[in-house]
Amino acid sequence: MTDATGGERVIARLRPHGRALVGPSVALVLLSGATTAGLGLVEADWQATAVAAVAGLLVLLLCVVPLLRWAGRRYVVTTRRVVVRRGVLVRSRQEVLHGRGYSVTVRRGALQALSRSGDVVLVAGGDRPVVLEDVPGARLLQATLQDLVERAAQDDAAARRAGTFPLG
Repeated sequence: MTDATGGERVIARLRPHGRALVGPSVALVLLSGATTAGLGLVEADWQATAVAAVAGLLVLLLCVVPLLRWAGRRYVVTTRRVVVRRGVLVRSRQEVLHGRGYSVTVRRGALQALSRSGDVVLVAGGDRPVVLEDVPGARLLQATLQDLVERAAQDDAAARRAGTFPLG
């Protein structure tokens, strides 16, 4: 479970499924065409400026914001824990230790089932559930996390029998 020096190893680094970027990409292409057509129809400079400003605002809202939201979510699974990082400007971080034990479930919508992705939900006791949103390979991740929790429980039981207690 750990390397020869007793440290933790990274098992997977994940982001939400790339399918989330299809809509913003299509919007960018359509906005480019609509802006070009709009600029060809207007005659006054102020109208061209207005068309460009509206197009810029729409690109920001429909393309840049979803891209940053997607890029700002990262999930890291190690031999000791799951780390969930969210945000670009304002960041948050959650950690769930395998040694604490938790249940792992997968929720899937129709599009997620087609692309073999899903929301992996980690529930540890009375804490708020930690959700890894729209991760690719959700079933494989679920099986991996269940194995890691089981391994942590076995390591903890072995340490108790031996009279040594793991740090962390």
